[in-house]
Amino acid sequence: MDLIVTLQCQDQPGIVHAMTTAILDCRGNIIENQQFTDPTTTTFVMRTRFETELSLSEVNTKLEAVLGKFNPNLSVRSVSEKKRVLVLVTTESHCLRDLLYLQDLGELPIEIPAVLSNHGDLKALVESHGARFIDQSGLTKEAAESELRSLVGELKIDLVVLARYMQILSPDFCGELSGKIINIHHSFLPGFKGAKPYHQAHARGVKIIGATAHFVTPELDEGPIIDQDVAHVTHAATPEELIATGRDIERRVLSRAVRDFAQDRIFIVGDKTVVFHN
Repeated sequence: MDLIVTLQCQDQPGIVHAMTTAILDCRGNIIENQQFTDPTTTTFVMRTRFETELSLSEVNTKLEAVLGKFNPNLSVRSVSEKKRVLVLVTTESHCLRDLLYLQDLGELPIEIPAVLSNHGDLKALVESHGARFIDQSGLTKEAAESELRSLVGELKIDLVVLARYMQILSPDFCGELSGKIINIHHSFLPGFKGAKPYHQAHARGVKIIGATAHFVTPELDEGPIIDQDVAHVTHAATPEELIATGRDIERRVLSRAVRDFAQDRIFIVGDKTVVFHN
């Protein structure tokens, strides 16, 4: 089996030695390993990929026996086990299209069983990729979130992705799925809020535009940042050109964040993340 094990705990002597010893006990061969200690919180995080002939349950037993003394948050799963993702959209399709396309190509190790929207515009797109489209356009906010909560359990969802979803989730729901909701939004220097941010940016002669992917928390747009990117623009760019550039950055940043989540590369440490890239 090809497995990924992740570990998070307070830093202390002997963790790496214990991990390698446990994997050796599993007759495992390490093919990838990354680790980091956050100097502010002294939190230690580690991601290890290894091969073994033992079953997943046998590996779990051996790892917990050796590593349990560190009181870690420990997870082991097969690389072949894809994360199940529920995507939420409104009317903009660029981020959704990219996720569906990369899933179809096999470049994103995820399954998108359903897409939920507060508008019906993207139904044909979603169904053309074999996913279920759930139109909530006639529901109240409370009814829509109740259905969303039920779908997360029914479909065994690992991650909820807000792919330009123009609705605010309740603090209770965000708390229930802490570390399991990712959002994407534009990121300007300086920031422009409210309606038509790209037009505001054009009016102010902005020189950099970008996007930020982050985990969703009860505090609006304050969650730990996963990925960001920017592009330089000039005075010659029209608002429409800024929007096109922004869309391209948004889809790339969101897809990278989803890929990192799907490969167990993201650790939440306090108010920030540690992300182990390839």
